[in-house]
Amino acid sequence: MSTEAESWAPQACTLPTGERPLRVAEFDALFTEAVQNVRRVDATSVSLDLQPRPEVAARAADLLVRETGCCSFFTFSLVATGGSLHLEIKVPGQHAEVLEALAARAEGMSK
Repeated sequence: MSTEAESWAPQACTLPTGERPLRVAEFDALFTEAVQNVRRVDATSVSLDLQPRPEVAARAADLLVRETGCCSFFTFSLVATGGSLHLEIKVPGQHAEVLEALAARAEGMSK
């Protein structure tokens, strides 16, 4: 796993180390295939615009539920409204670096 990917997994993460590259790959695939825009709201909040398709919403929801199972410090809000799909991600201040790494990865993958 790359150093960038490792920065997602602070000590608070309970996902077994061997499963982390698979989870990173799932996020990478979502970012590559569905993210249209990344906005950093502040140091502890990021907003992603996703392709507004039911299969994207279902895939994102499944991934996010599993991610909160091992990294409970994330708060994910998936909102579908007015023909758009947004993913809001928030973390407590002590995990701002993890969110920054995730946002940078999303930006890099979505281009």
